[in-house]
Order: sequence, then C-alpha cells, then structure tokens
Amino acid sequence: MLTRRNPPGFTLIELLVTLSIVGILLVAGIPSVSAWMQNTQIRNSAESTLNGLVLARTEAVRQNKTVNFQLVTDVTNSCALSASGGSWVVSRDDPTGKCANAPAESLALADRVTPFIVQTRAAHDGSGNAVVAAGQTTITFNSLGQATNLGASPRSITVTNPTGGSCAADGGPMHCLRVDVTTAGQIRMCDPALASTDPRAC
Repeated sequence: MLTRRNPPGFTLIELLVTLSIVGILLVAGIPSVSAWMQNTQIRNSAESTLNGLVLARTEAVRQNKTVNFQLVTDVTNSCALSASGGSWVVSRDDPTGKCANAPAESLALADRVTPFIVQTRAAHDGSGNAVVAAGQTTITFNSLGQATNLGASPRSITVTNPTGGSCAADGGPMHCLRVDVTTAGQIRMCDPALASTDPRAC
C-alpha cells in the first residue's frame, strides 16, 4: 500500500510568521537607512565642493591665469553669488547672470567669451537637502595655486543637513562636514565632530 506524502512547501502559518519577522526588521531598519541617505547628501555636497576647489586650483596652475571658485544660487543665467549657495562655478571671471554658458574648453577659440567657465555643479545633483554656509562667495587661485583673497586666515565652507537633523557635534545624527582652504592653496575636508587626535578631524 502506498502512503501519500504532502508536497514540499510552506504552510500558511509558516508564511505568516516569516512575513511578520521581515516586517519587523524592515520597520526597525528604516530610521537608520533614512539617516544614512541624509548623511550621504552631506558627503556628496562636501566632496563636490572639495573637487570644485581642487579643479579651480589646478586650472589656475595649468592655464597660468587667475581662476575662481564661486558659490552661486543656481547654474542658470539668473544665477547670483551666494555664500549659502549649494551650486558652484569654476571660471576666470564673475559668472553672475552667465552660469548656463557652455564650458570654454568645449567651444572653438573664437567662441570663448567671459566668464570662461571651466565647470559648473548644481546643488540638487545628489545633495538636494544639503545646506552650504561659507565665509565668502569667491575663492581665487593664482598661477602658483595660492588662494589670494582669503586674508590672513583660512576659509571654511560648512555643509549641514537640517532635514536629517542636527550635527553630530551638537549630539544629532548628521555627520556635518567642513572644507577648509588656506592661503597656500591647501584644501582639506574634515569632520568637526571627531576628536582632535583623529586625522579626519577639523
């Protein structure tokens, strides 16, 4: 006599228990994923700012001319300089009202006009909630790679994310970052929340 076997698979009870456990794990993980995404926006903006400053310095040396890194409201032709602008322009002249011009290197020599834009970056590119605060709108590099308009002290550009919460230095969940520039042209990104013994600290 043959015995009948149940086909392999899950019972309804096993499936419900599994779904309940997965649901609990997802709900527990959502806050940390959200904080990670908000922190990523801070890092994207700070790294972009760092890269823009390095590009401006490199182009000044390469072209043997003065090149500016400038924070602007946006990268359209209605742009204006702003110390809290998350967008930036690397150019040889003031880009106000001309931020949408094509980069000079992409144009024929006869078509290159002021502000001789090298590169632009819009604030919403990967960092829509990041907030930038700088001591000045423009950092100018000369042909030796030195920052010529900082005065005696280094300048800082701070990147925060109020949407995600307060900075870790103030007990919050956000790892706010700072980009420092010295008159010698040294550019460095650091974390104000870290202990001074940490090489990543400010």
